[in-house]
Amino acid sequence: MLGVEMYYTVQTLLKQGKNISQIARELGIDRKTVRKIRDKVEDGGVSPPKFSRESLLDPYREEILDYLSEGLSAVLIHQKLTQQYELSVSYSCVKKYVRKLKGQGGVYVPLISPPGEEAQVDFGYIGYFYDTKLDRKVKSWVFCMVLSFSRYKYYEIVQSQEVSTFLRCHINAFEFFNGVPKTIKIDNLKSGVLQANFYEPTIQKEYANMLYYYGSSPITCKVRYPEEKGKVESGIKYVKNNFFKSLKEKDFHKVKGLLKNWQDTVCNKKIHGTTRKIPFEQFKKKEQKKLLKLPVERYEIYELSDRIVNRYGHITYRYNYYSVPHTYVGKKVHIRCNGRILKVYNELHEEIAVHTLSNTTGEFITQESHNPKLQKTDYDSKSLSIGEYVYEFYKKLSQEKPRHYQRIMSRIFNLSKRYGEEVVNSACKRANKFNSLSYLSVKNICEKGLYKEKEISPDESVRGNGYSNDLSQYDLLTDN
Repeated sequence: MLGVEMYYTVQTLLKQGKNISQIARELGIDRKTVRKIRDKVEDGGVSPPKFSRESLLDPYREEILDYLSEGLSAVLIHQKLTQQYELSVSYSCVKKYVRKLKGQGGVYVPLISPPGEEAQVDFGYIGYFYDTKLDRKVKSWVFCMVLSFSRYKYYEIVQSQEVSTFLRCHINAFEFFNGVPKTIKIDNLKSGVLQANFYEPTIQKEYANMLYYYGSSPITCKVRYPEEKGKVESGIKYVKNNFFKSLKEKDFHKVKGLLKNWQDTVCNKKIHGTTRKIPFEQFKKKEQKKLLKLPVERYEIYELSDRIVNRYGHITYRYNYYSVPHTYVGKKVHIRCNGRILKVYNELHEEIAVHTLSNTTGEFITQESHNPKLQKTDYDSKSLSIGEYVYEFYKKLSQEKPRHYQRIMSRIFNLSKRYGEEVVNSACKRANKFNSLSYLSVKNICEKGLYKEKEISPDESVRGNGYSNDLSQYDLLTDN
């Protein structure tokens, strides 16, 4: 079936200056199809054309490719499909499908990788399992990495296809093999490739960094070349049909152990259908020594996510606020955290801020360099220009709350625009008296006119009710 990927791939090749015949040969499709796509592109079409429906044989594509690699003819392939899978399909249908897989050259050449050269990876959805730790059902996938030469496989059951999970599965597989293949061939899955196009792939930076650390590198599969990723697709289909299909256990954590045991005692110890050799033996004898050595330390995986910078020039992370340069207010940034250090990047993946992670909550962690409009000297002059009591309030506040006094003072400065500098200065005088150093206190004093109340002299206080303050005044300040 021709789909969206083929449309965009043909469009890319046309932009590269290749003609219709060259594209048809390279992709193994008819020239009429290429011409149809070209005409739509030239007419300004933005959506891919509708193509024919999926073939009945598509679910058996990997088996057919294996049969072709063994040199079987279309007649024998038809016999195997009808006998082994009880598939009701005509010989002519099989013959046409085999011809398409072979391409216009008419010869299928199986891809043979040298030992240690390549591994293929992919995810396969396996339904719901019960996580006893979370006490609920969870969606689950199985990750597979297969070494292309020996067909030695590593499986892992996971609960997401996030980038961090994808990286962790790779690292676990390398440690299982006790070595690293030189290249990793990935399907066009979201965790590894952002754009489903072999000619313009955008490998996620974190994935590329991880592979570079281990001395490996990623390559993507060409669209419409299923044989390039056939080994891992066969591996996914094999584990689904031979392990999960007959599995009775639904406890996620128990299944992890059962899968490992099946992988080590059945999957890798059984004669492979294509190579006719035992993967474990091929791996031990010929491939393991060809793998790259593992580094001394494990690659450190960062938690990845995006944030929008708020109007105060901060981003939120684990119930705290961390500053970034003020020029990014309202923009999206990328963050990486390893549990100790928080790093912030712009859209070009340039580092713009680094913070030590705080163990508290509700805290503003601010670097003054991120807001050059208000450096410390500016707070001094700005508060003094409004009044001496605002300056006194600022000095106390900066000592008591050195990490996030900037945000509070900025909001108090804004109050002077609404109520006037004289009112705010008087409000700060009253807040200083009660040592109520918060924006809310100053705001309530301004709103309720508490700054107008008569000051009580020491003599009046002694004559009236001793050396004590009226505690109800605190409630007025904090609006309790």
